[in-house]
Amino acid sequence: MWEVAQQPEVARLRDEIAANPARPLTAVVRGPGGYGKTTLLNLLARVYRDAGVAVRESIEFDTEEIRCGGAALLLDDVHLLHAAKLSELESLLASGPVRVVLTCRPWPFPEELARLCARFANSRPVVELRELDGAEVAERLRRSSGRGGDAETAERLRSFTAGIPVLVGRVLENLDPRRLTEGAPERLPQAVLDRFDRELSMLDGATRDCLTALAVGAEPNPALLATVLGADSPEVTGALTELRSAGLLDTTDTPPPVVGRAVLALTGWQRRLAVLRVLLRIRLDRGGAVLPLLRPLLGAEAALPCDTTLATAFETAGGQALAESPELAVRMFDAAVTTGRPPASVAARRAWAVAMTGRLDEALRLADQVITDETAEDRAVAIQVAAVVLTHRGLPERAAELCGWSARHVRWQGDSSCAALGLITTGRLAEAGELLRANVDAAPPTSVSGASSHLATGLYDSVIGTASEALTTLLRAASLAEAVGGSLLTPDTPAAVAATVALQCGEFELAESVLERAVAADSGGPMFRTRHRLLATWLPLLRGETTVARRQLSAVLAESQEPSPRDRLHAVALEAGIASRDNDMSALGLARTKARRAMAEHPVDLFGLLPLGELTVAVARLRDGDWLLPQLRQAHELLSALGGPPLWTAPLCWREAQAAIVVEEYDRAAGKVAELERMAWHNQLAGALAKAGAAWLRVLEGEVEPAEVESAARGLHAVGLTWDGAGLAGQAALHTTDRDAMPALLECARSLRGRGGRSRRRPSGELGDIAPTEGHEQLLSERECEVAELVLSGMTYKQVGQRLFISAKTVEHHIGRIKQRLDCSDRQQLLEKLRSLLG
Repeated sequence: MWEVAQQPEVARLRDEIAANPARPLTAVVRGPGGYGKTTLLNLLARVYRDAGVAVRESIEFDTEEIRCGGAALLLDDVHLLHAAKLSELESLLASGPVRVVLTCRPWPFPEELARLCARFANSRPVVELRELDGAEVAERLRRSSGRGGDAETAERLRSFTAGIPVLVGRVLENLDPRRLTEGAPERLPQAVLDRFDRELSMLDGATRDCLTALAVGAEPNPALLATVLGADSPEVTGALTELRSAGLLDTTDTPPPVVGRAVLALTGWQRRLAVLRVLLRIRLDRGGAVLPLLRPLLGAEAALPCDTTLATAFETAGGQALAESPELAVRMFDAAVTTGRPPASVAARRAWAVAMTGRLDEALRLADQVITDETAEDRAVAIQVAAVVLTHRGLPERAAELCGWSARHVRWQGDSSCAALGLITTGRLAEAGELLRANVDAAPPTSVSGASSHLATGLYDSVIGTASEALTTLLRAASLAEAVGGSLLTPDTPAAVAATVALQCGEFELAESVLERAVAADSGGPMFRTRHRLLATWLPLLRGETTVARRQLSAVLAESQEPSPRDRLHAVALEAGIASRDNDMSALGLARTKARRAMAEHPVDLFGLLPLGELTVAVARLRDGDWLLPQLRQAHELLSALGGPPLWTAPLCWREAQAAIVVEEYDRAAGKVAELERMAWHNQLAGALAKAGAAWLRVLEGEVEPAEVESAARGLHAVGLTWDGAGLAGQAALHTTDRDAMPALLECARSLRGRGGRSRRRPSGELGDIAPTEGHEQLLSERECEVAELVLSGMTYKQVGQRLFISAKTVEHHIGRIKQRLDCSDRQQLLEKLRSLLG
């Protein structure tokens, strides 16, 4: 019965017969081929026979036997009967109560069959069979394999067969359904093809051609199919009706994948190609998508003839694939060359696709070849590709020069803005300003030109204007870029620049929001996915959420095969920041080794100040900061060339002050704090850093004023620097001689660390059953949850104590209580239980 959909009407029909086999019953079951009509009829026949009722299944039945109740009549495929036999069945029904069940397809549906069904409907509606749903396919899978199939496999099997019962059974008999989770096999087994070959041979020529066109990728539109096949629309409409009735189309009039693959495998190559050419010409003329039509040809393009239509279609498909899959785009462009397009005609866009795959050297080589060829197509695209690659490789000044040259010789939307962007990041502010002023209204007001213009202007404002003005302009740029999505080709995305500026002035929530939107819109495509996600990882790091930061960073690096030098610098700085905050000196040493290479590969620019500041503190803790002095000198030369912008200078000065404190160079720290105080007016973060720096210096001098320290610490927390705020309060507690002030300062440090110690976006219930819950008995206290998380992350008791501002002995005490509450006899058992609870 599982070969038929488990719909109520089917079950009701079976149950009625089983309950009273002698009772008169008439029914018509209708459904396309393969929907289980014959299976259902065989089941009903078995029910009758088990009850001792004779069953007649031949059209040569004895009318009198049926009329007198001597047998039940079960006839299959009555749509194939002649008009005379249908009239005989109608007369049988009119003669009195009988037991008759008939099955038919939706087409053909002659007038006599319509009258017969109408007469049957007097006692019960026609039972319409449908496809198997997900649960029914899963049950078929379970019965076939003898074990439970996973939901993904069942759903892939249903999609592959459209849930048509006979196709589900055919696939289960001849294929391993688990392979379908990795994509359907390239070629169906011969046994499957033989079954389809017999079925397809029963179709007339026009119907077979219609199915071929649909399998190639034509829309099920009669007018379109008529054009593709050179037939009349009524003929095509009839062919579609026949295919639906045969169960070879799904509910959208599209062949299920298993049918489509079989049709293509059983259709001659020349016939397929002829249909494909016509279909491609129609799509190209209408500006439609050709990529789906050409995917099946990949791998066989060498066997294709040189053909203008095919070559143009492959070239168009390459452009359509850029945002979806750069690797696919490269293959499409290569196929365009194979089928007749000159290599130079696709070289620039191929370089774009290659760059998106991360092969930056190859992309730059291809782009340079196009740029130097004055007769080449798409030189502007090649220039954009080269500028993006140069920026990713840590050469923004070279990218700026290229874009500036382009603005004078090979114009494209955003060329001057991109040039200005590179000039600003490398300290050439006056040139950037002139370029921006000269470029007013030079480009059409499109989303691309608007995003590029706002991007450069916003960055310029971050240097010479206020933080709020800069962020407002950059957010507009990011909003415009969302509409462009993955096709935005620029040295950096508005979202990345806006997020960096937001981090530099303490607008963490804004940075988080703009990065989330950029990831959702896939702004900049594959090339910028890693950059956006790395910038997002700075948020939990600066808040002190090292467990979250470590998890996010691991996920990013696992999915990024070969990060660009710019991304590698950020990743290494994040590793060092995590290790430093966790007091993991071994990991910090490994990060330092990677950092030396990363810094050598990426010259200092404006967007490298964030990782540079983090590395400055990290290497100070290792007492190995001398090698970083040239980069710090270059950074200050850059900032000086820009006029010492507070938004970009203050965070670096703060990190340098921290590094000086670590190595006990208090005079240098005082100098950096003095610089912070001169910039305190500019933005909220600069003000908080200046206040905290002054408080920290007084703490080091033994002048601890609890109210001042707590105010400064909470000020740091307010601008997102939770870790720094807790550290200031903790250091003050260690340096104060006031026994009454010490507990209050420690509590301040703990409370700030508690607010930043876990992800703000942790779903409720993620801690399993151990987290404290209001109104219920709690298994572990909030402090014990914090201790458990940190121990599980690999910290020693001493490191946990430093993190939470408690002694190692207190951590040991907490662990003992946790062992008792979780009924653990040793550390290994404790860790296993914590992993299951904390995930």
